[in-house]
Amino acid sequence: MMFTVWAPAAERVRVRVDGADHEMTPAAGGWWRAEASGTDYAFLLGDDAKPLPDPRSLRQPAGVHGASRVYDHSAFEWTDGAWTGRQLPGGVVYELHVGTFTEGGTFDSAIERLGHLADLGVTHVELLPVNSFDGTAGWGYDGVLWGAVHEPYGGPDGLKRFVDACHARGLAVVLDVVYNHLGPSGAYLDRFGPYFAGRTDWGAGLNLDGPGSDEVRRYVLDNALGWLRDFHVDALRLDAVHALVDKRAVHLLEELATEVDRLSAALLRPLTLIAESDQNDPRLVTRRDGGGYGLGAQWSDDLHHALHVRITGETTGYYTDFAAPGALAKTLREVFFHAGTFSSFRERTHGRPVDTRTTPGHRFLAYLQNHDQIGNRATGDRLSATVAPGLIACAAAVVFCSPYTPMIFMGEEWGASTPWQFFASFPDAELAEAVRTGRRREFGRHGWGEADVPDPMDPATVERSKLDWAEPGKAGHREVLELYRTLIRLRRERPELTDPDLAGFEVRAAPDDSWLVLHRGCLRLVCNFGATDAVVPLAGTPGEVLASWGAPEFDDARGTARLPSASFALVASS
Repeated sequence: MMFTVWAPAAERVRVRVDGADHEMTPAAGGWWRAEASGTDYAFLLGDDAKPLPDPRSLRQPAGVHGASRVYDHSAFEWTDGAWTGRQLPGGVVYELHVGTFTEGGTFDSAIERLGHLADLGVTHVELLPVNSFDGTAGWGYDGVLWGAVHEPYGGPDGLKRFVDACHARGLAVVLDVVYNHLGPSGAYLDRFGPYFAGRTDWGAGLNLDGPGSDEVRRYVLDNALGWLRDFHVDALRLDAVHALVDKRAVHLLEELATEVDRLSAALLRPLTLIAESDQNDPRLVTRRDGGGYGLGAQWSDDLHHALHVRITGETTGYYTDFAAPGALAKTLREVFFHAGTFSSFRERTHGRPVDTRTTPGHRFLAYLQNHDQIGNRATGDRLSATVAPGLIACAAAVVFCSPYTPMIFMGEEWGASTPWQFFASFPDAELAEAVRTGRRREFGRHGWGEADVPDPMDPATVERSKLDWAEPGKAGHREVLELYRTLIRLRRERPELTDPDLAGFEVRAAPDDSWLVLHRGCLRLVCNFGATDAVVPLAGTPGEVLASWGAPEFDDARGTARLPSASFALVASS
């Protein structure tokens, strides 16, 4: 077979195949080629005796420092030939981490729980990154070989079995991919060519606009298209795109969106790009013919922050501004709280307004919890550890009854008691200690006792973070699960709840957001976040109660609802 590698500055390149070295021949554009027979291979650059894995490796059976292995995509027998995909509008996303979703921590053990997700009513399963990283356990954001599926999860065939099984149950698959940095161990790209340029908060960043960047961009584009084409993935979640430094006239994200649209047309199924961005910039999801990048959706942290402050009372760090009266109602109406306004956390003006007349709400993901907002707390505590179930129920109802695309983090749907903590497993002792110490110091500066921060390198930290699948049937969890099932079912049955029109979306609220009412066609979601009973006008005669938490009372003559503290009702009004 033909082995190829891009190494534009090398004077000599060899490929070691099954232990035998073969000289490679230079080709156009800095590429090298050699024909050889075998399965396990690595490259030697110049006279360096250290063999390096293939930057475009599809399999790393011995880890990120070992040899790559030839992988044949055509050998897998797919059964999803009838799958036509799922569009994101109207959908419900479920975010999970393969290593802690089940006790087994593999794709195959995750398949055993897909029935739960199908019964729950979700439409899209979002996997945290599954590309190769150093060690066995980790979140996945320290990946260094982006095309090789993490072996402890089940490798490339394991991922394909998972995607195939999801499609058999009507579930689309979203894959989290990280193009803004590489992990601290096993990142050999810079030895091959000018892949790196500067650093992000998390590690080496990519050269997207400097000399030699054409092939670097192609590296990213080919990787993204490979997940969608070869692994049958339906959407990509693009991690922290604000850290992609690209000063070209055509930004990498726009180029990626264009190529993904072409692939979607060729495959005859919808393919979606979902961005995570800290910029509050609606250009990401604005159509390309309207001057935007043309991505399908982006995460909406501002709504999370507003809901979090409303139900927890936490007002430190980036939560500070969201303690302002009316912050929740404003964010629900306008998508971004910071939209060209001053951010005290950043100490500068931040964001750009969303044109709610032309931008549909489904392009923004709404969530009460996600992997970052749990795992980046010092002890990885979920809301269920400290917040009353009624307040969580109110906030969940807002998420599911809003015009936005709802997202759930694994276990949220039953109020899981297990934390989800930060963990890693770097074999290098010095790196492991640096991560351990840095994590504790970081939280120590924010008022946490360093001794309270779990050791991220301790295997027990991973075990604590695994879901307890005995909980969904237990009292206190069973009721939360039934609520989530009901809200998702109603979102499917009542088109008013999936209507993405932001211009016609009405929110009425108390000045301090202690109660609010969402108008969704003839439906009214009324929530009382306050500490006392509230009498709330419904602007219509209360009718059938479709879902509730607590014991709301309705006055038909006055068109009002009396809600106890921490309760809600979704009613059909006449």
